[in-house]
Amino acid sequence: MDQRISLITLAVNDVATSAAFYEGIGWQRVETEDGVVAFDLIGQTLGLYPREMLAKDLGMEAHEIGGFSGVTLGYNVREKDEVAPLLERAKASGGRIVKPAQDVFWGGHHGYFADPDGHIWEVAHNPFSPLGKDGAFQWNGAG
Repeated sequence: MDQRISLITLAVNDVATSAAFYEGIGWQRVETEDGVVAFDLIGQTLGLYPREMLAKDLGMEAHEIGGFSGVTLGYNVREKDEVAPLLERAKASGGRIVKPAQDVFWGGHHGYFADPDGHIWEVAHNPFSPLGKDGAFQWNGAG
């Protein structure tokens, strides 16, 4: 198995609301089949799928998948001063700031927001892991 993640699928309550949120933070959709919304990322795709349909696919009830699962999604930025404006943009698009931008004990700067379905995103500047020219992230730097 190659060391990568191809697709991240988020269960959402209302696909249109969630799609509008991600478009509000500046992302662009790609064409997909009905019922699925996808955003191509650098090396992966983020998919939004109705909670009921994902639960059915998993052989579960919709109420069994939801809430904070202990997983966060990370978005790293090039500069420390980019963190707070991105949190505010997420809030303006219908999200909720969970933790405001602040310095972190390990030398970085970060904050967290929740999308309309409660999926938690970290926005971070890690001075020890600079992004590549295309925005790609690797733990010790992509440059």
